[in-house]
Amino acid sequence: MTIQHPRLLLVDSYDSFTHNLAALFRQAIPNVSITIIKNDNYRLDELRPYLPYFSFIVIGPGPGSPDNAEDIGVVRDLWSLKDQDILPIFGVCLGLQSLSIAHGARLKRLNVVKHGLTSLIEHKSTDLFSNVGSVKAVRYHSLHVDLEEGGDIEELAWTHDEGNGKVVMAVRHKHRPFWAVQYHPESVCTDGGGVEVIRNFWKLAQFWSNDQGRGIIPGNHKLSEFGTPWPYLSPPSSLTTPVSSSSVLTLSLERNDLGIVDICECFGASDETSNFALLESASNPGRYSILGCLSTSTLQIKYRVGESFLSLTKNGGTTRENLGELDIWAWLSNFMQTKSYRGDPCVPFWGGFVGYLSYELGLQTLHVPLRRDTDTPCTNKHPDVNLVFVERSIVIDSHTSRIFVQSIAPDDDLWVSETFAKLEYLPPSSSSAISPHPVTNAYVMLPDKFHYISKIKQAKEHLFAGDSYELCVTAPTRISAPPLTSKPSKSSSWERYKCLRRSNPAPHSAYLRLHPSTLLSSSPERFLSYSRSPGSTCQLRPIKGTIRKGPNVTRAVAERELVGNPKEVAENLMIVDLIRHDLHGVIGEDVLVKQFCSLEEYETVWQLVSVIEGKLDDNFQSSRPTKDILGWRVLKESLPPGSMTGAPKKRSVEILQNLEGEERGIYSGVFGYWCVGGKIGLIRNQHPLSLTRQKCWILAALGAKPIDYVRVLVSDEPNLSGDWSVTIRSCFKFDEEGTLADPEDLFHRREEWTVGAGGAITALSDPENEWDEMVTKLQSVLRCF
Repeated sequence: MTIQHPRLLLVDSYDSFTHNLAALFRQAIPNVSITIIKNDNYRLDELRPYLPYFSFIVIGPGPGSPDNAEDIGVVRDLWSLKDQDILPIFGVCLGLQSLSIAHGARLKRLNVVKHGLTSLIEHKSTDLFSNVGSVKAVRYHSLHVDLEEGGDIEELAWTHDEGNGKVVMAVRHKHRPFWAVQYHPESVCTDGGGVEVIRNFWKLAQFWSNDQGRGIIPGNHKLSEFGTPWPYLSPPSSLTTPVSSSSVLTLSLERNDLGIVDICECFGASDETSNFALLESASNPGRYSILGCLSTSTLQIKYRVGESFLSLTKNGGTTRENLGELDIWAWLSNFMQTKSYRGDPCVPFWGGFVGYLSYELGLQTLHVPLRRDTDTPCTNKHPDVNLVFVERSIVIDSHTSRIFVQSIAPDDDLWVSETFAKLEYLPPSSSSAISPHPVTNAYVMLPDKFHYISKIKQAKEHLFAGDSYELCVTAPTRISAPPLTSKPSKSSSWERYKCLRRSNPAPHSAYLRLHPSTLLSSSPERFLSYSRSPGSTCQLRPIKGTIRKGPNVTRAVAERELVGNPKEVAENLMIVDLIRHDLHGVIGEDVLVKQFCSLEEYETVWQLVSVIEGKLDDNFQSSRPTKDILGWRVLKESLPPGSMTGAPKKRSVEILQNLEGEERGIYSGVFGYWCVGGKIGLIRNQHPLSLTRQKCWILAALGAKPIDYVRVLVSDEPNLSGDWSVTIRSCFKFDEEGTLADPEDLFHRREEWTVGAGGAITALSDPENEWDEMVTKLQSVLRCF
């Protein structure tokens, strides 16, 4: 008899692949409902009353060791359930190890650790592997089991490793309905041993249940307060007051002789005492650059993790607003839900938040406590959230040389008109305006090499012990330098940014002068982008694997060094699987790896890039408030970036916190924007500005014809609503309150900058090579000093 509506209880051991496993079971078993609990949520006596409501249990993978009670929690007790409580159980990785050692097996370390590596699996072609052909499976483990000869656990599959010999890959209990695999069936690169094996398990589980006469208690009443149903698709509450959409005031012109530097300097980049925001596509494959035209009336929002309030700065004054029962994410979401505009779908940004989010902000979401309440002094003074709400902006399309002047401020058509005219008659760029490379007496304090290599060795020990599969170990470099200007009236940080963008052009560059913090970035890595509703799609593009261009580094050479390198591919794969888990956690099932480990060419490097996309079900999206916040939720649940932590993320972050000994701050976080767009604008065949006669006269006097430059908005196609990049290849500085008022003081004061750099440490990493790689990454930024 087939069970029509099975229920699965998934026990999560704080892994970063759990939601991938849930999605695999959804794919393999029709109509299955899934409830997820952590392995330390319940003791066995608390869990036992709920077991009759479930068809089977899945024990997921996780960091640590099965002989450590803190690592496996209630899992250890499930293998010794009383006869009346027994139900089918399927284990993965840690699940196999815990099942085996609970029945006499010995736990051992592998001589050659397997993290993100694939193996050919041999099997008996029966039981779990009935009608399963060739299996090529991904492995994430440093521990394995040696089964007791003649014991209750029977081997079903195995592999042969160079350096390890024969390794058990799948088992079953001879008398109880327990099965498990050592490899990861849910990995995107597992072929043949995934959905096929899960379907076989489900057949075996149903046969056992029918034979024992075991059914499940119908109804969900008792489960309403138990665990968390997956997918987690409870829509946020709608706004009590409907939000009406306004049109984005827009004029555009075409100038192929005008550079971004000239535009920025025309709109305040050289004034160090004022805020400034530029997100620049300084090289391919970037396209759009966004200049926020800020003023004293621009709202700036700052927040530090652990505080119960945020700071709001506007018109020269700062106020505190208590968060109350909200967290910072909910406060920002509520703020944005009151904003809805219609604009040109060809322009990715109409207005909204621009700024950065720190690495430590992501730790808050992971429930990893910071140590700011200890006696250790905090070296990170920067806000963890530093955003400005941009109402006026200029967007430059490098592909078409078109410049868009926009405003979402009410009755702001005069500013749009005057800015348009200013850009129309701005003199063409001149090569003489290019700044030379700085030659200053900067003092650079690199991390201590011995200490850094020691951290790498400690990280590898954690990998060998099974605590993590990959750890991104980083360290700060401190720089003290005199201002890079000959005049107090010019911005030193802006001059440095011009040097950085020229020496290391990158598709995700930024100059964010949001006092008290200034960030200069030449990041090559987009973290997350999300499109406007309806049909909002999230895309993440992790980079793991980089080789610098050179006379002899052709595409073929780069392919061999990156795509053909098991270590580089394994690093990328681990992050791809981690990101899939993060997306599945917010979106549900519809997550797709559109590109895996493809070689992409950038201005100065070749890079190994994967692309993961997720789309929320249209029926669910239609029930959401006017302002879609799907991308914002994905951003919250995905921080800090997996490429900057390792996997499993929570345990890796905890390990790194101990190894590194200080906060990363802005480094390893993200920077970018969240657009106010509610839906795509549909302004057809009309001028978007209601220009008065006086304003038309202003433009006519300058010889401009604005009606010739207006883009008629006719497209219904969605475009980006948010775009965030990983804060790497960057430097940042902090200015104390009150030091910015006097340009003369800034001119004579040395600047104190920080540059973060590091690398992903795997079991295959060589500490000396990792040091060299870290120093090489630093060079891209240090050249601007």
